Amino acid sequence: MLNITVDNKKVPSLDTERSAGYWQNVLSRLVRDKVAMFAALVIFCLLIMAIFGQWITPADPYVGSIMKRLKPIGFEGYPLGTDELGRDMMSRLMVGARLSLFMGITPVLLAFAIGSTIGIVAGYAGGKLNSSIMRTIDVFYAFPSVLLAIALSGVLGTGITNSLISLTIVFIPPIARVAESVTTQIRSRDFVEAARASGANAFTIVRVHVLGNVLSPIFVYSTSLIAVSMILASGLSFLGLGVKPPEPEWGLMLNTLRTAIYVQPWIAALPGAMIFITSIAFNLLSDGLRSAMEIKN
Repeated sequence: MLNITVDNKKVPSLDTERSAGYWQNVLSRLVRDKVAMFAALVIFCLLIMAIFGQWITPADPYVGSIMKRLKPIGFEGYPLGTDELGRDMMSRLMVGARLSLFMGITPVLLAFAIGSTIGIVAGYAGGKLNSSIMRTIDVFYAFPSVLLAIALSGVLGTGITNSLISLTIVFIPPIARVAESVTTQIRSRDFVEAARASGANAFTIVRVHVLGNVLSPIFVYSTSLIAVSMILASGLSFLGLGVKPPEPEWGLMLNTLRTAIYVQPWIAALPGAMIFITSIAFNLLSDGLRSAMEIKN
């Protein structure tokens, strides 16, 4: 098993086309990884909360009362207290999972599709095309991801759509680099050379022989970016460049509750705790997937 390292993270690459037995071994190892399974359970619960949260919340997350503002955790009728406008924190955290996960997962999925295409084309074509594409990609590495996301959002303007565009642009370069590295390895394999010698065109070779070998390691690497995406998206909302009030979103909730940190610090910390838990869960699941794939046929 060969591995490549991108941004100090080992990404498993595939030496030969994967068989059904290989994937059974991967699944078996993943299921035996208790930490990864716990992380998957946490993510599953968060997804359920994001999908059905608006129907199972104990109160209306948009309706508050000034008379009940900043009530402590455990206050009667409000298990997690209330925010600065007297809205139920539990309800807002549950409904906020929808936007927070959407802002974290969607840019990575879009970057996965675009970056994989760019990287595979560059890796398979090689030569001057590879050099021109990858040198363009390298330009984006001159800027820290946080600074680049803030700069792009500032230029494009506030709002969910512009934040998604900004985050997608941020994640395309690392995914494209992984795709190019894996594709370059696969391009020189015997089965690809045999397909080329048989007269198959480039599109057929990429579709039949390359994609099946490169998409899995690219996907595993991409899952590790979801946690980063969530943190960046929350940061943009915290700075007022992302989701706008009164929509519940964990980063925006941190922003609106920052003035209450000296009055109800535990209430103000709840959105940050949700971001932390979700980020850790995605990171642990990504590590589990990477470890499970580091096996031979």
